[in-house]
Formats: sequence, C-alpha cells, structure tokens
Amino acid sequence: MIDYNFRYASSPKAVKFYDTQRLREEFLINNLMEKGKINLTYSHYDRYIAGSAVPLQPLTLEPIELLKANYFLERREIGIINVGGKGTILVDGKEYQLDLKDALYIGRGIKEVIFKSDDINNPAKYYLNSAPAHLAYPTKKVSKAEANKLELGSLKTSNHRTVNQMIIGGIVTTCQLQMGMTELKTGSVWNTMPAHIHDRRMEVYFYFDIPENQAVCHFMGQPQETRHIWIGNQQAVISPPWSIHCGSGTSSYNFIWGMAGENLDYCDMEVSKITDLR
Repeated sequence: MIDYNFRYASSPKAVKFYDTQRLREEFLINNLMEKGKINLTYSHYDRYIAGSAVPLQPLTLEPIELLKANYFLERREIGIINVGGKGTILVDGKEYQLDLKDALYIGRGIKEVIFKSDDINNPAKYYLNSAPAHLAYPTKKVSKAEANKLELGSLKTSNHRTVNQMIIGGIVTTCQLQMGMTELKTGSVWNTMPAHIHDRRMEVYFYFDIPENQAVCHFMGQPQETRHIWIGNQQAVISPPWSIHCGSGTSSYNFIWGMAGENLDYCDMEVSKITDLR
C-alpha cells in the first residue's frame, strides 16, 4: 500500500508570514515509518520525493499518479538507507541485503523494486529519497563502513559529529541525488553549524535515534529571517534552496541528509556566520 502527498514550493517572502501550523504543514513530513506501508511526500522543490517503506509483507514500489510513469524509476533514481532491522531489497529480481545504516542506490530504468524485512517483529525501516534522473547508472550498495567519513566540530562547541557520505560522488555515480548520515557524539546537540545555504540544491533532513521524550529544534529560513520547527523521532523536514538548515536537540541524535539540484559539489555552499543569524 502506498500513500502520498505533495507540497508546493514557497517563496521566502511568503514564509515570512507563516505561523507555526502553516510552517509545519508546508515543510514537516510526519507520516514516516508506518508499519506495512510505503509513505511518500512529493516536493515541488527540484521534484524531490522523500518517504519510507516498512514491510511486514513484501512491499512493491509502484508509480504514484503524480509521476505519470509506467514504473516508479522510469525517469528517476532513488537512494535508500535502512534505519531498522535487517532487510532485503529486490531490484529487478536481484537481492541486496541491508543491515542497520546500510545504503542502496538504484538508478533510472529499474522496473521493479520490492522491499522485504527479515523479521517482521523487528522490521526493516527504509528511508527513501528520489529525484529525477537523465541517465541510468548502476545499482550499488554502500555499507556504513564503506562511507567517506568526516569528523567535524567539537564537544566544546556542542557539535562533535561524524558525517558519513554514502551516496555521493567518488562512492556512487548519480545524476543529482546525494545522501548521507550524520551521527552526533554523546554530549553534542548542534548539527550543521555554522549554518549555510546552497541556492543550487534543495535538501531534506530525516531525524532519527531521538530518545523518547526528547526532540530536535530545526532551524530554517533566510539567515536574516530564521524560523524553527520542532521535530520528533523519525520525522523529516524539507529545506528549500534559499533556506539555512541546522538544528539543536535536547539530547544527541542522528539524521540523514539528502539533496538534489543543479550540481554535485558537496562543498558548494554559502556559510552564514553564527553571529549574523537573526
């Protein structure tokens, strides 16, 4: 079963006047990791899709009506990261086993994608990101151990973290999709500081491993006109190209970042000084 919704793009001038409820309606994705279902959110920012699949029985990735496609990946590519129990993904009949925090890239032209869990009492929880693709590139699995790791920040500034670059140039060839996972060290709560924007790419953050009764405050908006959205465990937030994206939690946590747009240069960004944020 597949449920989907879509979000139109919003300009920074409009967002300036959004109240809390409207901000959450436009940018928060709060229906992820529902057992036995595939849930998708289609954003008009770069035609990006973020969603989840939690199979109790095998779940097939069917094309949603909005795509006007014969199969989901007819004109798209997809990245998948498992944040649950062990599972298997069938890609045109070929099996790929994904353990916790393993990633899988599937290129354009694949006709059948089926999600499975090894144990329905501890099901796989597949987080999905998809973007339009102009070429077909090979399917590739990337384990967490195979990720390119960046150690950033420090405990002194409450942002000591490991960035695991997984579906990114040098590891996987893609058209425009990039994905990875950032893990905060115990005692660190800030992510992506100093904050930045990249007008050539949009981004989606998926927060997970947030302890019970804790939360993350995600900051967005233009550097001189920021807004915030409180995020719970296994929720995601859409970040427009004109917006900063950073957050601070009431405890340590992890998040998956995914992005698409005009170029694949990970370092293409305009950093905002912390003291300049408003």
